[in-house]
Amino acid sequence: MRPLDEKETTQVFEKLFKFTGNNLKNIVENPSHEGPDPNPGRYCFRLQKNRVHYVSESLVKRATNIKREKLVSLGTQVGKFTKGGSFHLTIQCLNLLATNAKHKVWLKPTSEMSFLYGNHVLKGGLGRITENIVAGDGVVVFSMADVPLGFGIAAKSTQDCRKMDPNGIVVLHQADIGEYLRTEDDL
Repeated sequence: MRPLDEKETTQVFEKLFKFTGNNLKNIVENPSHEGPDPNPGRYCFRLQKNRVHYVSESLVKRATNIKREKLVSLGTQVGKFTKGGSFHLTIQCLNLLATNAKHKVWLKPTSEMSFLYGNHVLKGGLGRITENIVAGDGVVVFSMADVPLGFGIAAKSTQDCRKMDPNGIVVLHQADIGEYLRTEDDL
């Protein structure tokens, strides 16, 4: 487990900024109250086998006693680097994104299952949407009961969504909590 280099840090922060905006500061400066230390530490990003983890510094210090080959995971997995070198967010970072999300979309109960099966969000299934969304922004998808279901990329702006037909795609699916069942061997 090692710290991210400058290029990797830039890729991770750019992707997180797409979903959180200026709230990225809250993620980076979040105090950690874990461990025996009376002073609150910080959270940091660490790389282990092409996977990026969000973990408290005190836990990183305690994990140095474990061999790298034996260490499976530590903290919250945020995403992973592909063989091509690009960074992709994984579903495990949903709670981190949901608490700091800049743009949100709420689904009607009838379209929640469709999204959880990996389909895009259609205009007909849209319950509410935050203002000032631009096409290409990162969006966190919630149920009407404010339960985070997943995240994706906005296909249309908020103004365009009001004018489109019910079968038009509003949010392009990236990850949802149904992945815990569909791809449990890979997580």
